[in-house]
Amino acid sequence: MKDIKNISRSRAQESSAAIERLYITMRHLFNRGFYKPMGVSGETLREALLALRPEIYGSIAEEKVELNGLLYVIERLPIGIEECRYINLTSDEGYSNSHFKAIVPPKRRRNCYRIDDEQMNVEITRGRSDIYDILTHLTFIFIESHKIKDRVLIDDEGSVSRDWQKLESAVKQTKKLPLVEREKAISHAANVLGRTFAEVQDIYDDFATAEAPDRFLHVVYWLGKLAIEEVVDNNKRTITFSPILRERLGHHIYGDIWATTIKDVLLKNDLIDRPIHIISANMHSVMNSIFAEPVLGKKYKNTPEFQIFEDLSSSSSKELRKKVEELALQQGMISLPDASGTNIDVQIFDTAKIDFKKTIFAEAKLAKEKPVIIVMDYAFGEQAFETIDELLKPYKVEKKNKIFLNVESVSIMGKAGILEGGKGDIMIPCAHVNEGTADNYPFENELTAAMFEGNGIPVFAGPMITVLGTSLQNRDLLKFFHESTWQAIGLEMEGAFYQKAIQSASKIRKSINPNVKVRYAYYASDNPLETGSTLASGGLGTTGVKPTYLITIKILEQIFNVK
Repeated sequence: MKDIKNISRSRAQESSAAIERLYITMRHLFNRGFYKPMGVSGETLREALLALRPEIYGSIAEEKVELNGLLYVIERLPIGIEECRYINLTSDEGYSNSHFKAIVPPKRRRNCYRIDDEQMNVEITRGRSDIYDILTHLTFIFIESHKIKDRVLIDDEGSVSRDWQKLESAVKQTKKLPLVEREKAISHAANVLGRTFAEVQDIYDDFATAEAPDRFLHVVYWLGKLAIEEVVDNNKRTITFSPILRERLGHHIYGDIWATTIKDVLLKNDLIDRPIHIISANMHSVMNSIFAEPVLGKKYKNTPEFQIFEDLSSSSSKELRKKVEELALQQGMISLPDASGTNIDVQIFDTAKIDFKKTIFAEAKLAKEKPVIIVMDYAFGEQAFETIDELLKPYKVEKKNKIFLNVESVSIMGKAGILEGGKGDIMIPCAHVNEGTADNYPFENELTAAMFEGNGIPVFAGPMITVLGTSLQNRDLLKFFHESTWQAIGLEMEGAFYQKAIQSASKIRKSINPNVKVRYAYYASDNPLETGSTLASGGLGTTGVKPTYLITIKILEQIFNVK
């Protein structure tokens, strides 16, 4: 019998096991209905996150508080959540028809409601990925809050350090702090956080809002205050899942309402029998690609190629965007802001009404039956399966009557993390691999890397990993996917879910054309393998404009048969 060697696990294997533990634990806690993040019930989540040490959370495993990670998370959680001891995850349960005002986080579209001083309700209408996202972020900020507590709590009776007392008095000021007082408070906060004065000063204004210029101090104080009360008074923070949410999750309730609304509009406008092309993108690139030239072309005649789109993307260009939208509405665009709870807005373009001669697609060769384009805003994780699965189902007019949609193509244009290259580069996948499983979805992509060459943007082609949460990725795991025989070029959150829905509709259920064309292209929002290039390091700015429009135009050229 051969000697069994001591086989040590690699960091990638440890990380993979930690992610698996996180998801199993989250599902268990969800089924249980409640848990205390910093109590015994939350221990497995905390340990798994600390074992994983995701890139986005930087120094989570060190004594000092992670500032960039904290900013990233706070922008994705509702304002005031740091003050709340009770966080209740709910379904859409009617709060929008009450006196409660919806709080929408700046970087995540979800409705949240402050019930009282101690409770925040967070509406989950986008599926399990939304729950994973929130629980991971909350676990992170609670771990950070206990680091603050450890640095300021002197004894078990609740005595606190002088720095904490000074920070508390600064937070209790009702007016904006003058420069001298602000810098004094930053000095005390730096000691509390285990950071330098310069580090805190650099990030201070990024937390600010118009109503709360000194919000950074407020966030730090309340995180620490509740952590201290957990230890001194045994008053633990609690996360609960409403019974209605637990009952509804996974049943495509919001996706069904969303898809039916779209099909109702198609029927009402006599578009349901026409060839249909679905594009998952943002709410401006398709509209601007078609209608910006007729509206603004003369003004931008002697400017660089993508200048018109850069200017339209600027926050100060509301009037320009309004002109483009007005023309789009005159020439067959139907706008459908979401009312279903999916947070996915939709635009429908009737190409029969577009005057192509004045657009950049003047050479469009459309068949006798003019196509209809459905543009849907980005889905979130598993929500991609729910929405596309419902959209591709036949439309039930009456109990026995079904209208099968003539879907000719599905195109996905999105942001993704790149594993070789930098922000703004383009990725063309040939397959999506589901992280944590052996599930893989190869496909024939109508877009190729060669189509994008010669535009001054590096292009990469190969398999991509569909991850269950970008905030859980670490360097070791990503290096494994990139350098092993998987040879992955990037990571994103929806690809495998889109492809799973497309394949089931076209190959098994036969509800759409079995030879439906698919197009996938992504531009890099970050490189999680590069220090300083993770999502926590900030947005793309104008770097993302050129790849966004280059991909959109290539998709539209194929739909319009522009050679």
